[in-house]
Amino acid sequence: MSSTVSLGTTAPRGVLVDLGPLAQLRAGRLAHRLPQLYVGLFLYGVSLAMMVRGALGLAPWDVLHSGVVRHVPMTLGNAVVLFSFVVLLLWIPLREVPGLGTISNALVVGVSADVTLAVLARPDAIGLRIALMLGGVVLCGVASALYIGAQLGRGPRDGLMTGLARRTGLSLRLVRTALEAGVVVIGLLLGGKLGVGTVVYALAIGPLTQLMLPWFTVDVGSARGVVGGDALGRERAVVEGHVVDGPVERAGS
Repeated sequence: MSSTVSLGTTAPRGVLVDLGPLAQLRAGRLAHRLPQLYVGLFLYGVSLAMMVRGALGLAPWDVLHSGVVRHVPMTLGNAVVLFSFVVLLLWIPLREVPGLGTISNALVVGVSADVTLAVLARPDAIGLRIALMLGGVVLCGVASALYIGAQLGRGPRDGLMTGLARRTGLSLRLVRTALEAGVVVIGLLLGGKLGVGTVVYALAIGPLTQLMLPWFTVDVGSARGVVGGDALGRERAVVEGHVVDGPVERAGS
């Protein structure tokens, strides 16, 4: 059930709000939010490529992507883009509405991953591979905080999770776990790459993003219009299948 905020209602400053597609653009500060969105999405693709070159395990959805490319003539980035749009088709029966950030996520992350993979070689030394894996996880946390903090819409996989939770009445954590377990199993059956990096990512990405969100959450205190999904000012962020709960305050507060 969506909640409507009348014209003139002010959103809490420095708090993530779930705005509809038009309200996202009407919220202002686009000269700040748009570059932040695209920097975040580009860095997200870079982080994916770093974990690939570390060769110590990938994030759950990337286990699936890496399995698919073993059987279909496409790059890993192509697989990321393809599955992003496949997931967006699943939004239709869930009545989720994509925003600018949603479509941008579907396109930019995969392209960024392929560009980075083209210039980043896999090192032989295990120490360098561990550094790439850990660096990829940390950079993913930064990238997630950047693009979520821009408040221009959730990613395709995020919307699938929140839509399923809303339609089924199940908790976000339960839906997330079921989705991630499912894509990992399918990815493994296809020959995808599961490893210690997968575990590190699963344990670290939520806390890292929660830590960094206050640094990058853009105030949309003048947001007007329809706010869909969560109530205005709900302190919850969804990070590529990971729910981050807790207070999202302004940086420095």
